Amino acid sequence: MLQFTTNQWAILGLVLVLGWLLGLLSRAGAGKWRKQAEEEQQLRLAAQERFEARIKAANARIAELEKSQPPVGAGTGAAIAAAASGKRDDLALIRGIGRAGETRLNECGVTRYRDITGLSETEEAELEGRIGAEPGYIAQEEWREQAALLAAGKTEEHARIYGTPSGVAAA
Repeated sequence: MLQFTTNQWAILGLVLVLGWLLGLLSRAGAGKWRKQAEEEQQLRLAAQERFEARIKAANARIAELEKSQPPVGAGTGAAIAAAASGKRDDLALIRGIGRAGETRLNECGVTRYRDITGLSETEEAELEGRIGAEPGYIAQEEWREQAALLAAGKTEEHARIYGTPSGVAAA
């Protein structure tokens, strides 16, 4: 068995007391660090909730916009190909058509001014139904007359009589 002297017992006692005091002192600061870590975790969770709410709102807005946009029709690819190859006219220059209407017309197979000037009364009514226009809209907006002027290259005369549609650059 080990034998300790009185001095050794005194030193051992002092080391134990100092260790105990040091433990008490360091424990007092642990509460502060724990509180700060909990606050930081709460801030991180709040930031994550805000981020998720923004993502959810953005996804809802995307879904809303997708519902309001018309679906891409089967003729869109053909219309794009015709535009790229120069085999179509800029129908958006005709007042009452615009870019969206031009796309709908292209999907219906109408890509040239002559396609509009050559419409019969029956074809006109059918086209109005296919593009969702009111009956008599083509005649009211004088699409045939405008297409004839543009086909003849009289863009200045067309612009003077009918104006230049907004959002469309004159040719």
